[in-house]
Amino acid sequence: METEPGWREPMLATLTQRRFSSTDWLFERKLDGVRAICSRAGDEPVLWSRNHKDISASYPEIIEALAEFGGSHFVADGELVAFDGEQTSFARLQQRLHLTDRKRIEATGVQVHYYLFDLLVFDHSDATALQLRQRKHLLQKAFDWEGPLHYSQHRNSDGEEYFRYACEHGWEGLIAKRADAPYRAGRSADWLKFKCVRDQEFVVGGYTKPGGSRSGFGALLVGYYDHGKLRYAGKVGTGYTEATLRELSGTLGELGRDRSPFDDVVPERGPRWVEPKLVVQVRFSEWTTDGRLRHPRFVGQRDDKPAEEVVREQR
Repeated sequence: METEPGWREPMLATLTQRRFSSTDWLFERKLDGVRAICSRAGDEPVLWSRNHKDISASYPEIIEALAEFGGSHFVADGELVAFDGEQTSFARLQQRLHLTDRKRIEATGVQVHYYLFDLLVFDHSDATALQLRQRKHLLQKAFDWEGPLHYSQHRNSDGEEYFRYACEHGWEGLIAKRADAPYRAGRSADWLKFKCVRDQEFVVGGYTKPGGSRSGFGALLVGYYDHGKLRYAGKVGTGYTEATLRELSGTLGELGRDRSPFDDVVPERGPRWVEPKLVVQVRFSEWTTDGRLRHPRFVGQRDDKPAEEVVREQR
């Protein structure tokens, strides 16, 4: 079917505790970055966030590479990442998330890579109905893999051994994908997340006052949505740099409100409440029996996911 390039709602993976091996599945490295759809309709390529924001200006080197090494008409899916050593690091990538001036971008010294793992449209033809193996085959031929563009490699069949390898090497985990599945927008059981670490997005509903020499705030009060209600998950008091404290403090000051947005009682003294619009990434060791985060640590701010879509990931 002939179709024109443009933004597409991405296909999303479902978290699972079940690790398995199967000849019917492919297994890819889970990257710790920002999901991005790229498209081109004969003119300049465009990078889209998962919530349909044009983020091209933040990644000029990726746009240039897509223009040089891709075709004239395509839509592809992938992940923008920065590396800290051998590991992808969302915290490092965050240094560039809101920058659009090329000189300021280059001054960060943060190199960004774009790992493409799926092809939705190529040369006016819609590929979403094809099996994943076919789409991956077409993707590999659709681009010249040079500069910051990378083809996302996969393993066939042996998900359990690959998952052990991923965890031993400090990866985020794996994405398991049904090999014969089409590309469908939204969350799907045809793509599954095997996580080596626990982290997810949370909504900020308030914060505590800073103590000691800390500036800005003490801890963020975070939660997630459950059937339309914002549930309290705990406070996140570590993982911030001075620059992050300043930036988040400015945002929190603009979102102030009088009443708690949480549907649960928040056991903190003198909290300050904010409109539940800010989304952050948090890493933690486990959930407690009463639904709180144990040993949470701030990883970064996310602007690629609406707050109302943040739910507790089930393992």
